[in-house]
Amino acid sequence: MRKVWRLIVIFYILFRYGLDEMAVSYIPSQRFVFFYRRVFFWRNLSVPPGVRLRLALENLGPIFIKFGQMLSTRRDLLPGDIADELSKLQDRVPPFDSNVAVEQITRYLGAPPEELFASFDRIPVASASVAQVHFAKLHNGHEVAVKVLRPEMQKRIGRDIELMYVFAALGEKFWKDGKRLRLSAVVHEFDKSLHDELDLMREAANYSQLRRNFADSETLVVPEIFWDYCSTNVIVMERMYGIPISQIDRLKEAGFDLKKLANDGVEIFLTQVFRDAFFHADMHPGNILISTEPSTYGKYVALDLGIVGMLDDFDKEYLSKNFLAFFRRDYKMVAEANIESGWAPPGTSVVELEAAVRVCCEPMIDRPLKDFSFGLVLMRLFQTSRRFNIEVQPQLVLLQKTMLNIEGLGRQLDPDLDLWKTAKPFLEDWMDRQVGVRGMIDRFKLEAVNYGQILPQLPRLLAEALKNVAKPDDRSELLDQLIVEQKKINGRLNSFLYFAGGLLFGILLVKILFNWRFFL
Repeated sequence: MRKVWRLIVIFYILFRYGLDEMAVSYIPSQRFVFFYRRVFFWRNLSVPPGVRLRLALENLGPIFIKFGQMLSTRRDLLPGDIADELSKLQDRVPPFDSNVAVEQITRYLGAPPEELFASFDRIPVASASVAQVHFAKLHNGHEVAVKVLRPEMQKRIGRDIELMYVFAALGEKFWKDGKRLRLSAVVHEFDKSLHDELDLMREAANYSQLRRNFADSETLVVPEIFWDYCSTNVIVMERMYGIPISQIDRLKEAGFDLKKLANDGVEIFLTQVFRDAFFHADMHPGNILISTEPSTYGKYVALDLGIVGMLDDFDKEYLSKNFLAFFRRDYKMVAEANIESGWAPPGTSVVELEAAVRVCCEPMIDRPLKDFSFGLVLMRLFQTSRRFNIEVQPQLVLLQKTMLNIEGLGRQLDPDLDLWKTAKPFLEDWMDRQVGVRGMIDRFKLEAVNYGQILPQLPRLLAEALKNVAKPDDRSELLDQLIVEQKKINGRLNSFLYFAGGLLFGILLVKILFNWRFFL
């Protein structure tokens, strides 16, 4: 009954703000539309549609607010007035009572703000779907931002997640594409990411990891976390000064090069995904600033790291194969990679899948953002996956969402941005490290510790093995089997010695030749 009631509330809010008009307008029967509007004549629909949509999403809660945040970056899909209105969901959600924030701080940090901080501003500077932020100053003089979780978030999100699981199960049961799309698994991934976002200690750890990854970066700065003031519901971090990346006019007035910012944004995203396999997965404009502090002027500032994405070695290998194929425009290789990974059925026609991928990807090659929509390309790819019964991978949903956010940012900063041209040099270098000679050498270096433990023991193990083989012993079949196995081990050890010796000699030879060429 609780789920049914929540569903009724959702439909009531949509009806209250007149969002049902969007569906009614598509009904072919004009008589029905006329009758429908006459019956509900008492509703005030004079308010602009964008405002009504924003208010409805705010009333529906955090999950719907996040959906609106994502939509706000897609100006290629939405009218400008609606996108402008939805952009208010990024950091201007109505705040909760400051007294409640003080109670949260006191409860989870063990003392009231007046004792913890030299000063504390009760008026929140930003309010989002999950938490709100207050500025403060530590007793040592550090200016900080205090992030406080909204009360009862677990309960509010839990209701809508339960409904999503119900709809996913029904979809998998009654919709022919439901199982292929793995709707329940996708909802599970979304559920996990949302609950991770509700643990602010996890978010603080994400800040530390990203800050460490970009410690020497010329393009990105990440706030420092003050761990003595952190808990699951409250965290304290370094205060950052900057201009929100969505405020284009202010960026222009400050003299920032928008084309450079667009390129830097793409490079930051690619570095997070392909170098570190750890990326900010909620990169809407409300979470990105451009620093105005002298020491970090012009760098991106990453905020709100409640949701991050991570890729394992299998995902990285899959992506490397696909990007290598895209660079070469080898769509056959893309098709084969999907079949070899097991995501496409074994009997899938490589030729047909190759042709379908070519149709999806060719329109965006060597073209600026203003001439195509990456969202539409993804839509075509999803249609292709449905046609060939390719399973949707839930672990890549966050990556796809983040790519859409990046496209939205790039479109606002520089409509002439060529994503392909910007990304290609970086990804070529990364793929060289993954599958090229440099990658082999790097992996050899990583395994050097293990080799260092094994190599000193090889002479002793080899001598013992040869000694055991030389001993005549025909006392039992068991010993004969052991001798056969020992010979196999000896052969493997010999092969390893030859390989290791040859590899070391090859590296030494390359180094000598390089030095000799440099000398000449």
